[in-house]
Amino acid sequence: MAYRYDCGEVITAMVTPMEKSGAIDYDGVESLAAHLVSSGSDALLVAGTTGESPCLTNEEEIELVSSVKRAVQNKAKIILGAGSNSTQSAIEYSKFAEKEGVDAILSVVPYYNKPNQRGMVEHFSAIAQSTSLPIILYNIPGRTGVNMQPETVAYLANTYKNIVAVKQSFADMDKITELKMMCPEDFIIYSGDDSLTLPMMSIGAHGVISVASHLFGAEIKSMIRNFKAGELIAAQNMHRKLYPIFKELFSAPNPIPVKALLAYKGLINEYVRRPLVTLSEDEKITLQRVYDSVKAELG
Repeated sequence: MAYRYDCGEVITAMVTPMEKSGAIDYDGVESLAAHLVSSGSDALLVAGTTGESPCLTNEEEIELVSSVKRAVQNKAKIILGAGSNSTQSAIEYSKFAEKEGVDAILSVVPYYNKPNQRGMVEHFSAIAQSTSLPIILYNIPGRTGVNMQPETVAYLANTYKNIVAVKQSFADMDKITELKMMCPEDFIIYSGDDSLTLPMMSIGAHGVISVASHLFGAEIKSMIRNFKAGELIAAQNMHRKLYPIFKELFSAPNPIPVKALLAYKGLINEYVRRPLVTLSEDEKITLQRVYDSVKAELG
């Protein structure tokens, strides 16, 4: 079907490669972005939580966007994490994103202040009125402390044409059903957790904003395409094969495990910025064993 704006089925929430000093490895950014596009990513989310956005400066985000643009060369869409718990800051980030020429923005439910549903409506309405960019709402109660209800999403989706999708990181299938029932037909729901992708698609989600696609992008794309083609057994089998790595990637705060595995594969360094810390040697061994087991299972 035709959506009001479609960023694709597999969006990778891209990590930000770093040196041991904490400086961003921009060569690593470009090589990783090119790798992701060649292995199944339809779009790249830059400076999201997986990209360690709380620890990035505006200047770094500008250079990140430029680096990813050079690597992608219009082969995939670029989405910028532009949310904030301050409405005015979120408006400024959204205007910045539009100036940088990205394709869409991801805007998270305000964290820490814990607004009620009316406050969320006011927040996202102000953002939608400040930019012409497509907006993907981001509902992740585990990080924000509040849950955006389907009625709130539906109101925003019905009121603002540039609010085009929601990333739902909340394992409540009834809420997904309610979203599909209340929101316009051309509004997209993305799974925000890899392990929920197939269950959410069974009740109407379009795809996933993924962490595991750094490592298994082609397999995740295959799972989604098989499901949409009616090849349900093939989709279920792929989900089960990938499930151990879906869970193990969150055995420590994201993006620590995925960076460790990308380093294991020789794609980037494992380094993260404080307050995050790299895995212990024992943790790395456990993670690598799960990864190797999944690779072997896939053949």
